[in-house]
Amino acid sequence: MAFLGVTMAAGLLVGRGLVPKVMAVADMEGYETLKVFTEVLSLVQKNYVEDVKTKEIVYGAIRGMLNTLDPHSAFMKPEQYKEMQVETKGEFGGIGIQIGIKDAMLTVIAPLEGTPADKSGIRAGDKIVKVDGKSTKDMTLTEAVEKMRGPKGTQVTLTILRDEFAAPKDFTITRDIIKIQSVRHKDLGDGVGYIRITQFQERTSEDLAKAIDKMKEAKVTALVLDLRNNPGGLLNQAVEAADFFLPPKKLVVYIKGRRWDKDEFFTREEETFQGIPIVVLVNEGSASASEIVAGALQDWGRAVVMGTQTFGKGSVQTVLPLSDGSGIRLTTAKYYTPKGRSIQNTGIAPDILVDAEGREPEIAAAVDRPREKDLGRHLPNDQAPDKEPAIKDLKKDQPAKKTEQSTEA
Repeated sequence: MAFLGVTMAAGLLVGRGLVPKVMAVADMEGYETLKVFTEVLSLVQKNYVEDVKTKEIVYGAIRGMLNTLDPHSAFMKPEQYKEMQVETKGEFGGIGIQIGIKDAMLTVIAPLEGTPADKSGIRAGDKIVKVDGKSTKDMTLTEAVEKMRGPKGTQVTLTILRDEFAAPKDFTITRDIIKIQSVRHKDLGDGVGYIRITQFQERTSEDLAKAIDKMKEAKVTALVLDLRNNPGGLLNQAVEAADFFLPPKKLVVYIKGRRWDKDEFFTREEETFQGIPIVVLVNEGSASASEIVAGALQDWGRAVVMGTQTFGKGSVQTVLPLSDGSGIRLTTAKYYTPKGRSIQNTGIAPDILVDAEGREPEIAAAVDRPREKDLGRHLPNDQAPDKEPAIKDLKKDQPAKKTEQSTEA
C-alpha cells in the first residue's frame, strides 16, 4: 500500500518505484517512523505466537493510519472497493442506512427512504451497539458496512440503543438490493412542483432532467426542492444539479486542497426555472453535496432555504485505487460556497427555521442527532483564507474532477 513502501511489506511501493519520491519529500522524522514500522513488522512475522498473514496485518496498519486522519478517510479491501464502485452507480446489497461514529459509538445518521432499514423502524440517532451479536466498540465504519451488507434475502441483526428503550433492542432486517432512486417528483397542485433528490450518484443529473421535463409539462409556477436526509455523493453531480436552477456562468462551489490552488466549478447551461420561486428543504441529515447545492442557491439568492441546520460536512473525498485492487478514500480538499463560506462543522443555516416533527425551533435546534461536529477526528472549520464575493463570470471551462463518497450500508 502507498504509504507503507518498505521491502519487508511485500514490496509494496518499492515494486512500483514510488519510494524515491516519498523519500524525497519525507523529513527525517517520517523516515525514522517508517523504520520503526519495518522493525515491528519484522518482529511480528518472526515472533508472534501463531502464523500471521502479512497482507492482513499490513491492511490493518493502513486502516489504522487512515483512521487517525478524519472520519471520512478510509481503506477499502479489493472487494470493498468493487462494492463502492457499484454503489456510486446506485445499486448495492444491504439494508440502507447512513452511519457515522458519534461519541465513540456507531450511530445512524439517516435511514435511506424506502429501504429495509427504514421499513424496520431504524431511526436517525440510533446507536448500533452490536451487529449480529458482535460488539461495535472499536469497530470502524468500513468494518461495520462490510458486516451490514450482503446478498439479497439474507438477514442481519442490529442491536439498537435508543433513549426510549429501557434496554438495547434487536432489529432483524432482511437485506435487499438497494436501488437508490436518487430523484423523485410529483405535482402538488396549484402550480407547485416537488422534486426530491435522495443522493448524488452517477445518473442523478439525467434523472433530474427528466423530472424537470415533467415539471415543465405540468406548467408549475413554483418549485420545492427537497434535500432532506440527502447524505451527499458525487461532487460533479451536485454541480450539474445546480446548473438547472442557476443562470449560466455562476460559481457553484470552489475547493481547496493543501497542495493546489483552488478549483472553481461553474454552471454552464441555461437556467431551467427562470423567474420561478424555489424553496429548498434541508435538515440535519442533509450533508456534503446536498449542502453544496443548498449553499449555492442560498448565496445567489435564488432560493429560500427552509428546515433545520444541515449536517456540516465541508470536505471532499477522492477515491484512489491501489495496485492490488484495493483503494483508499482520502480527504483531499475542503469546499466553500460562492461567497467563500466554509460549512465544515457548522452546516447551512436555513433562512426559515422549520422542524418537520412539529417541535418549537429552539427545541429542534437542540435535538441530539449526529452532525459532522459530533464525529470523532472531524476537521476544523478554517474559514476560507481568501474569502471573497461571489464570482459571477466563468473564467474557464473547468469540468468537475473530484468526487465525494458517502458511507452507506
